[in-house]
Amino acid sequence: MRAVLYAGYGEQPVVADVPAPVAPDGGAVLEVRATGVCRSDWHAWRGHEPVPLPHTPGHELAGVVAEVGAGVGGFRPGDRVTVPFVCGCGACEYCRAGDAQVCPHQTQPGFTGPGSFAERVAVHAADTNLVALPDSVDFVTAASLGCRFATAYRALTAHGRVREGDWLAVHGCGGLGLSAVQIGVALGARVIAVDIAPAARTRATELGAAHAIDATDAAAAIRDRTGGGATVSLDALGSPATAAASVLSLRRRGRHVQAGLLLDGPTPLPMDVVIAQELSIHGSHGMAAADYPPLLAMVADGTLRPDLLVGAVIGLADAPAALAAMDHPPTGPGMTVIAL
Repeated sequence: MRAVLYAGYGEQPVVADVPAPVAPDGGAVLEVRATGVCRSDWHAWRGHEPVPLPHTPGHELAGVVAEVGAGVGGFRPGDRVTVPFVCGCGACEYCRAGDAQVCPHQTQPGFTGPGSFAERVAVHAADTNLVALPDSVDFVTAASLGCRFATAYRALTAHGRVREGDWLAVHGCGGLGLSAVQIGVALGARVIAVDIAPAARTRATELGAAHAIDATDAAAAIRDRTGGGATVSLDALGSPATAAASVLSLRRRGRHVQAGLLLDGPTPLPMDVVIAQELSIHGSHGMAAADYPPLLAMVADGTLRPDLLVGAVIGLADAPAALAAMDHPPTGPGMTVIAL
């Protein structure tokens, strides 16, 4: 089959012929119909996160079941599916409790093994990790849920517990942050979007944010505009500055959710404020397959429009250039999706 392949960190990716995967016991092979190009793929290519070499990236995918392994009972060839970017083992206490996103034995296509920048990809523990797609949700839209939209959805619903009328601050308006803006608006929150880039703030306003402000002294501005602070604040970027600003944006007993990855070591937070104001701090790492149905129902009925965050749809032949282009700031809004 055809797949994007790089032999070493930072080496130019190419489209090559590689052996097609075989369904593992309990797992499945999917025909990839669409897959997102994510900055996490770029981090792996640049060596910021170790992966087996040579390597095929890609973890935001949707497609059709081509083959199932022994023991799979819930899916069969021809089923339209998507996959969380964290795949649980299906057997541990966390998976049995429905928390596959924190499985200690997790696998991740595109990181622990070959990914979805390919015509086919293998997935382990299919009954735990495959998500059936409604007929009304196309493959490009399903791939755009990826790690951004699904992560934002769970961060706001499971951890932020966002309700109608809440003030929600979103720090960083890239793919994850803009997903959170759209989801927060759909949940009835009053959203304040924070970013250093005017174009990102404009896009957040187009998606329904009540306010879009510069990141400079954002915490004070948010407390002023909300009469005391946000009910829920999300760091969707992942930096010491945005994490601290998110905590300081909160009203008393507010909830900070950390979804942006903090890759530069320990991050100090204003714990004196956390204690004095009884703030809550939550980490959020993707979403298990079992939690997808409510999200997909909102996509299917048009309440949520992840397709509005897709900027470009390209072919597999253009994927190496799209990955390498992430060395530079984005030239246009929206995520890139590879359609096969």
